[in-house]
Amino acid sequence: MSTPGTTGTKKTAKEVLDEFGQQVHEQVKTEAENYIDDLKGSLSQAPILGGETTGTTDPCNLKSEYTNLISGSGGGGVTARGDPCKKDTNGNDVDRFSDKQQAEYDNKKIKCSNGGACASFRRLHLCNKSMEKMDTNNNDGKAKHDLLAEVCMAAKYEGESIKTHYPKYQEKYGDSKICTMLARSFADIGDIIRGKDLFLGHKQRKNELEARLQKMFENIQKNNPELKNLKPEQIREYWWNANRDQVWKAITCDAEEEDTYFKTSSGGDYSFSNPKCGHDEGIVPTNLDYVPQFL
Repeated sequence: MSTPGTTGTKKTAKEVLDEFGQQVHEQVKTEAENYIDDLKGSLSQAPILGGETTGTTDPCNLKSEYTNLISGSGGGGVTARGDPCKKDTNGNDVDRFSDKQQAEYDNKKIKCSNGGACASFRRLHLCNKSMEKMDTNNNDGKAKHDLLAEVCMAAKYEGESIKTHYPKYQEKYGDSKICTMLARSFADIGDIIRGKDLFLGHKQRKNELEARLQKMFENIQKNNPELKNLKPEQIREYWWNANRDQVWKAITCDAEEEDTYFKTSSGGDYSFSNPKCGHDEGIVPTNLDYVPQFL
């Protein structure tokens, strides 16, 4: 459904940012068009999930595979990834929107060098811990599939965590809808994948993850001659473009039927995504992943 849109100063900050992101996204799509097939991952072909035996391309139907990957019990010498949402190596649970976590955020552990906030409170404990143990010894041409599995697992658990903790945050602050919060976490994941993350906290873990991502994209390029003339940052950008729809599907696995994402069309009309934040639309309803992180 749609209603007449507003223009000028009546637009919300989210609407302005989403429109800006749409312009950037259109440019990236044009540049990446010739590399879609070379970079598109498939969960059914990810060796870390059991290869072709996985039998599904839906990240929401891989609970047992994710559980095996987390514990390392899936066989084949797969390294245990650990829970994507645990705070530290001691396995402590994180109450993401507690007063304690707010105090940690306020204590400038997530600030830019210029004193401004580089990332949101939510970003303090993103559910991507498992990616820090990604296997980068992939030289069989399936690195793009394994990377998708790793990212979708992080997105799935991130969405589940946001959904679990969201009611307390909404009760206290009341400033974000669930689909918008998922869109912001989705954008955070996109920034990490593309090497654009501005978050300065957890420096050692961040550096370890970045090193693994760089190696993973090296493997992707090495095993595909069509990518040989691209720069590393282009491969990362184009991989995200080719796979972001599957990551959105993963992060919205636990959204409810009544959860919708509010957006504006290029013509200025307001519309809403299908149920579950547009989970089954086949296209990503947000462009916040193409907005600079500090905005």
